[in-house]
Amino acid sequence: MPARRSRPPAATRAALPPAARGTVSLARALSKLGLCSRSQAEEAVRDGRVRVNGRRVTDSSRRVVPETDAIVLDGAIAAPMDRTYVMLNKPRGLVTTRSDPQGRDTVYSCLDDPTLPFLGPVGRLDQASEGLLLFTNDTQWANAVTAPEFHVRKTYHVQIDRVPDGVMLSALRRGVMDDGGEVLGATRVDVLRTGERNGWLVVELDEGRNRQIRRMLEVLDVAVLRLVRVAIGPLLLGELAKGSWRRLTKGEAASLDVRSRNASATAPARRASRSRNE
Repeated sequence: MPARRSRPPAATRAALPPAARGTVSLARALSKLGLCSRSQAEEAVRDGRVRVNGRRVTDSSRRVVPETDAIVLDGAIAAPMDRTYVMLNKPRGLVTTRSDPQGRDTVYSCLDDPTLPFLGPVGRLDQASEGLLLFTNDTQWANAVTAPEFHVRKTYHVQIDRVPDGVMLSALRRGVMDDGGEVLGATRVDVLRTGERNGWLVVELDEGRNRQIRRMLEVLDVAVLRLVRVAIGPLLLGELAKGSWRRLTKGEAASLDVRSRNASATAPARRASRSRNE
């Protein structure tokens, strides 16, 4: 999972002059409006394509207040885009990035509808992996889905090069330590089906470390033949064809919005804590 972009540390925010507190950088403002990625915003500002309150700005770190400052990109007022949520059945062999310096095919080759706004991937699937991948221009929703503290479970079907046995399953369920001393575990490991020479596992994770499942199996000298993500939280890949995408319904998007559920769950605890302290 890529590093999450978040607010500057408290020390950095405290160092800002009072007038700048509560503002965001110009590049971040454009990104949060869902108009482009952060790097694309920085490039647009450098190229002189952005004006703030009528003046051209070439410093992407310039502090702005999106609600009150008039920001213009390429001659058009930068207004929030309608929130869009998309699921893709990612084929194997595509990289999860908009443009690849090595010239490899990317997942955006599947999102070829000109009516779609700029969308960023919600998490990652590596080049050899396939299955359910989400995209959105709602950065807060994306951060909530991928944030480890919200424990949104991802479910994978994993084909391995041998028939799984009890020793392997026990080790995976306990957690294994890689060569770097990092302990890697899963919330669920079960057998999906087996053949004469290989088998399929069901693996659930509630965190997204880089190549986590592959690294867990490498510790046990088990090779991954296929790795397919089939669910994120309650959202299932279902019968969506490989390489195809569709928009999420409002209900589906809401089912993954753990922010409201987390707030509802913690509110009674906060009220009880206040009562005990009164």
